[in-house]
Amino acid sequence: MAAPSDGGAAEWTLSGDTGSVAVTGSTDTAAPQVTVDAPFSVAETQVHTLRAGDGPIVAADATVSVCYMGVDGRDGAVFDSSYQRGVPADFPLNRVVPGFQKAIAGQKVGSTVAVAMTSADGYPDGQPAAGIEKGDSLVFAIKILSASR
Repeated sequence: MAAPSDGGAAEWTLSGDTGSVAVTGSTDTAAPQVTVDAPFSVAETQVHTLRAGDGPIVAADATVSVCYMGVDGRDGAVFDSSYQRGVPADFPLNRVVPGFQKAIAGQKVGSTVAVAMTSADGYPDGQPAAGIEKGDSLVFAIKILSASR
């Protein structure tokens, strides 16, 4: 995994209830790019497949290995990134915030997806340690590496 790329056209642009977001998915050599016109918020969680994979479909109760970057819509700040840590994250989908599960379940392994999630599908009461305030919409760019049950 590498640092965010400096170029490439956005693969998904979404105008929110306020602000907008543009997402360019990761490549083999670069992390995704998420550009926020803050404050960005959505009233409904939206998922967009940036690049479809060719692996099996991910079950809602699967354990997945993913690379991801999370951005706070309020200020455009990256609050969590497996790319920055340099290692994928592994977790069961039934133990993550609802918006993350909505983004991954039903996708094919190998896919790169983006999700703009409501506060209710993220951290409705905030997550102070990550700088997320109550009511913040979140944006994730996610590369699905593997899934198992």
